[in-house]
Amino acid sequence: MRKVFFFVAALLPFIANAQTVYMAGDSTMAIKPEMSFPENGWGMPFARFFDESIKVENRAKNGRSTRTFIEEGRWASIEEALQPGDFVIIQFGHNDESESKKDRYTSPEQYKANLARFIRESRAKGAQPLLMSPITRRYFNEDGTVKHTHPYAPLSREVAKEEKVDFIDMELVTREHFQQQGDENSALRFLHIKPDTHPNYPNGVRDDTHLNQLGAREVAQLALREMKKMGHPLAKKLRAPRPKHLTFSYD
Repeated sequence: MRKVFFFVAALLPFIANAQTVYMAGDSTMAIKPEMSFPENGWGMPFARFFDESIKVENRAKNGRSTRTFIEEGRWASIEEALQPGDFVIIQFGHNDESESKKDRYTSPEQYKANLARFIRESRAKGAQPLLMSPITRRYFNEDGTVKHTHPYAPLSREVAKEEKVDFIDMELVTREHFQQQGDENSALRFLHIKPDTHPNYPNGVRDDTHLNQLGAREVAQLALREMKKMGHPLAKKLRAPRPKHLTFSYD
């Protein structure tokens, strides 16, 4: 019993000073159930980058746009929980721009207004918002370049400028990343599975929107790289490497 007391007491400083990172977004960021593996949202590996002073609450959800995220009370649950010093990572667009899907479509004007609301309400609670454009889809032009498939990505850039908020242009970053890999290698990062090779997808699947474990890890690493470039406070909260790992190199 005494050992348990001392163990809890040792953790109290970390618990008391913990900051929460809330992730608000869609399926490309969300936590996936085992029945969907190997599909992964990039928020899954991202959550493992930080030390004990950071707690990651990934509230992203499949199929959600900014509008439905609000209508279902998902944003309210984040806003109510926010404490001064917390962080909010905001990334939407895939579903907002889907005009053919009326259950989730959001007009360009409302999309911008919703992003601005997330930013302003985060700041009002003393939290620090970080806006991101949606990650790219993997569709190649004949010349080997990745197609621009996000008409709402420029709108997120406009909001970032208007609200003077921290911003990572993940649409551009991921498009350049997968374009550099090329059509064949980039496919290894997405949910491409041949028939009769995985029990979750017996008929196979060819999905150029959603990531597998490798793709999710690479996108999470890209987000971290950009956070380091901009000097974001979260980039200073990374977990300490094992001493053994300091002896490794990529040479």
